[in-house]
Amino acid sequence: MPERRYQLVLSTCPDRETAERLAEVLVEQRLAACVNIVPGLTSVYRWQGRIEKDPELLLLIKTEAGRFEALARTLRDHHPYELPEVVAVTLSNGSADYLNWITTTLDEAP
Repeated sequence: MPERRYQLVLSTCPDRETAERLAEVLVEQRLAACVNIVPGLTSVYRWQGRIEKDPELLLLIKTEAGRFEALARTLRDHHPYELPEVVAVTLSNGSADYLNWITTTLDEAP
C-alpha cells in the first residue's frame, strides 16, 4: 500500500459566510478532514496593476495530497474571487494519530 502524503491547503475568503460555506462543502465532500477558519487577516497584494488592501479570513485545510486537484477545483467552482488563492504545503511530519484521523475521516463511507 502506498504511503499517504498529507497537505495543508491555504485559501483566503472575503467574509465569514463564504469561509463557512466553503469549509462545509470541502468537509461534506470528503475533500478535507478539517478546515480551520482564521479571522483577522489583512491582505496586501497587487491586482490588475493596483495595490489592494483587504480584510480577509484564512482557511487552513487539512487533506491528503491525492485529493488536492479535486479540492482545488471545488474551491474554484464555489469561491467568489475571480482568482482564489489555492496553495498547498506538503506536511513532512505530524502526529501519527492525527494523520491517521485525517485518513480515516476522508476514507469513511458516507
